[in-house]
Amino acid sequence: MPDLVERVDVGAPPERVWALLTDWERQGDWMLATEVREVGGPAQRLHGRLAARTGLPLPGGRRFGVLDTMIITKWEPPTLVEVQHTGRIVRGRGTFDVRPRGEHSTVVCTEVWYLPYGYLGVAGWFLSRPFVTWGLRRSLQRLAALAARDA
Repeated sequence: MPDLVERVDVGAPPERVWALLTDWERQGDWMLATEVREVGGPAQRLHGRLAARTGLPLPGGRRFGVLDTMIITKWEPPTLVEVQHTGRIVRGRGTFDVRPRGEHSTVVCTEVWYLPYGYLGVAGWFLSRPFVTWGLRRSLQRLAALAARDA
């Protein structure tokens, strides 16, 4: 069960960071190669549903990549949101924790995944982990820049 923990300091107050972080349809503004949509109504609540597609853009506005479906399992504005990843490939738990730091914030993102396909999944994670880690770190840096700019 691999896990990732990345954090970033943000030059904006927690409420501002929370608003940007949970504006799911805007997540593609800062999350690399990802497009998110709410499923079945607004997802700024407990048990809200999301679908994210991460991958390469194709002509016609579609993406070739991995579909990540999620259910919000914890909703504690403006500090904590937890999702359960329920897709065929991406399964496990993810959290965004927004921690006050004076007038600014620190965002801690944690992902705990269950790997599919046995040893093949383990090998795939071994090969992809550096890229996934870099992508998550870069995405959080983009979130921080966007939140500080809009603050």
